[in-house]
Amino acid sequence: MRKSLVATLIAGTFLTLNAHATDLLQVYQEALANDAQYASARAALAAGQEKTTQGRAGLLPTVGVTGSYGRSGTDIDSSLGTAHSNFTSNGYTLALSQPLFRVANWENYQQGKLLTAVSEAQFGQVQQDLIVRVSQAYFDVLAAQDALASVQAQKTAITEQLAAAKRNFEVGTATITDTHEAQARFDLAVAQEIAAQNDLQIKRTTLQQIIGKPAGDLAPLPAGVKLNSPEPATIDQWVESAERQNYGVVGQQLALEIAQRDIKRNRAGHYPTLDLVASRNHSNPASVSLQNSTATTNTVGVQWAIPIFSGFAVDSKVRESIALEDKARADLENARRVAALGARQAFLGVNAGLAQVKALEAAEVSSKSALESNRLGYQVGVRINIDVLNAQQQLYSTQRDLSKARYDTIVNGLRLKSAAGSLAENDLIQINSLLKH
Repeated sequence: MRKSLVATLIAGTFLTLNAHATDLLQVYQEALANDAQYASARAALAAGQEKTTQGRAGLLPTVGVTGSYGRSGTDIDSSLGTAHSNFTSNGYTLALSQPLFRVANWENYQQGKLLTAVSEAQFGQVQQDLIVRVSQAYFDVLAAQDALASVQAQKTAITEQLAAAKRNFEVGTATITDTHEAQARFDLAVAQEIAAQNDLQIKRTTLQQIIGKPAGDLAPLPAGVKLNSPEPATIDQWVESAERQNYGVVGQQLALEIAQRDIKRNRAGHYPTLDLVASRNHSNPASVSLQNSTATTNTVGVQWAIPIFSGFAVDSKVRESIALEDKARADLENARRVAALGARQAFLGVNAGLAQVKALEAAEVSSKSALESNRLGYQVGVRINIDVLNAQQQLYSTQRDLSKARYDTIVNGLRLKSAAGSLAENDLIQINSLLKH
């Protein structure tokens, strides 16, 4: 058994991956510039920020000017004959109106500010989702690469075992069973290699969809990297944080406030309104009878209106908004429960992942020892070819599962912080520092 060939294959694979490798932070920067979902959210944020200005408009004065120009002709028949008269008229009106008491307009303004806050919360959630999506896609590619490298290493070892089995059978020191078993494992390894190559291509395509271009080689995670436990270490603190500051919860809290404001806005349909009005009216001629004169009228005053009956429309809208408030309150409770569940699942996932990593690290050491023992036993004749192949497969599978457990633990840590509403780019920077640059 030539161990150097397997070691060279694995080392060559990682050297190829590490040459001019793109790290996680670089991939994230590409996603910020090219991800379609993030670009859509950024545009939605820009649109949502206009809601405050639109709501404020109802409290500010409105100024408008209207004008007219016309030419009139008049034919008058009388006992003295027919007379014809033509004249041109023009005029304009400049009007200003300043709301003094309009409850509905005030509530619209408050709702506009809340809608802006909702758009900001939604954008914050998209930012966190982008961090998680990029990290998941990045480590999925690394996991697929590890799986492919594991299959290829197994294939190389099986190839050597197959050749050895054939030689031993030819000289009469082994049975044809060893050769058949090695051949079957080799054929299976070829099929697994094809599947692993396809899976790697799919994972790379998923990452390409996020960043808008092929990612190239990615910086790997060192084999002996140490992962930290979540801080704080108690699940209740994470759940409490999720119920308070998760972006989904914040958005639903704002939605409830908007619904409550909507009740007040609809009830304002029963209230009187009061406006300050001012206008300037200029007409030429002043009247039909005074064709060579002009008239200018300036008016300043207040204008009020009292609604009396609107066909029960206001009462219906109030009842509708009360029902929508109940819906918003139920949605808020559901958002809190979903956030708490997400925090619990991610917290348990991180701790389970750390325990799994520790167990697989011990299993890796044991698998290496088992492989060496089987190789030695094969050389002295107390072990057969299949025993060595099984030990090799167990080692490579353990190493593959170990790297996958590390990736899943890292991503679950990000999901935990996202559920708690505290995930930020700095967390991505800390993970990026673990990679082999």
